[in-house]
Amino acid sequence: MTETTSPLTRRVLAPNAGPMTLDGTNSYLIGADPVEMGVVVVDPGPDDEAHLEALAADAVALILITHHHADHVDGVRAFAELTGAPVRAVDPAWCIGAEPLRDGEIIEGGGAQIHVLLTPGHTADSACFLLPDDGPNGSVLTGDTVLGRGTSIIADPDGALGAYLDTLRRLRDLGPATVLPGHGPSLPDLVAICDAYLAHRAERLDEVRAALESLGADASPASVTDIVYAETDAAVRPAAEASVRAQLAYLRAEE
Repeated sequence: MTETTSPLTRRVLAPNAGPMTLDGTNSYLIGADPVEMGVVVVDPGPDDEAHLEALAADAVALILITHHHADHVDGVRAFAELTGAPVRAVDPAWCIGAEPLRDGEIIEGGGAQIHVLLTPGHTADSACFLLPDDGPNGSVLTGDTVLGRGTSIIADPDGALGAYLDTLRRLRDLGPATVLPGHGPSLPDLVAICDAYLAHRAERLDEVRAALESLGADASPASVTDIVYAETDAAVRPAAEASVRAQLAYLRAEE
């Protein structure tokens, strides 16, 4: 089902709900006038025929990728073949018939201006897309950098906490834009969610510091995870441990 998410965007929810994907991956259609100008698709999602066909209902001019995780890109090659549209991503390995994304560039597509922001942290190749003309405060498609529910993981060793904190501050400086996340519902205020994420990260770092005081400075990520994420569901334990590795790397780099 296609859902209107802002004046310039629509969302198609992929059928891949799970502990790490929440309700499923949000694939977005950007288009001021889809019939006349076509659309830009952000994150085709899984290689699911019905989902990809729903995204291809309008003429697709361009495919953009927020990052390389499978739930966002497994269907990209099939979708590119289906639509004939080029694919652009930060990582050249995911580009088809086009150049990699560049920080600060402006893409004209679907009758909209799409500003590219390279936003490493969740992964090294994470990108967000600012639509400054999308409603009174604009909107930002955030991929997994900011989620509609809960908080994002840092996918160590690909991601890095220092870069992620810098990314959150950069996004916050964009003002109270609408957040169009890769998973979960849209959010009304980018500033508020970035402030909440930064506060959450500061609290987690304090918890990791306390765990190290108890376990010793050379404690393993697994033992720190046992304390800091003691109540975490087993299904997301690997993600919690990846986040702890990133937190430990960040703290040890400060020493």
